[in-house]
This record gives sequence, C-alpha cells and structure tokens, in this order.
Amino acid sequence: MFSTPRSRLVGLVDSDAGMASSEYAIVTIAAAALAGILYAVVTGEPVTAALEGLVRRALDVAF
Repeated sequence: MFSTPRSRLVGLVDSDAGMASSEYAIVTIAAAALAGILYAVVTGEPVTAALEGLVRRALDVAF
C-alpha cells in the first residue's frame, strides 16, 4: 500500500531513531561533570583534613 505525503511526514516527526545515542552522550557528559565535582570536593583541604583525622584516630586506638 502506498503512503501519503502526510503519513510520511508524521512518520519522520515521530521517529526516535538516534535518540538512544544522544541520551547516552548527555548522561556520559553529566557523569563526567559529577565525577569532576566530586574529585574537587574530596581533594579539597577540609575533606582531606577530616579523612586524615579519622585515620589517625583509628590508628591511635588502644587494644
């Protein structure tokens, strides 16, 4: 059966071809940005000092 120009146009507009790839790309970029932010926070002075204090207290425990 032949399709009408209108049905072909609707098919093009409703097509989701390629959407998965673009969604993966956006999620990958967001994950990389989040990883960068977390790295900056964890390597910051206050967090490093807190972790160092926690380790020192754990090692100073008397058995």
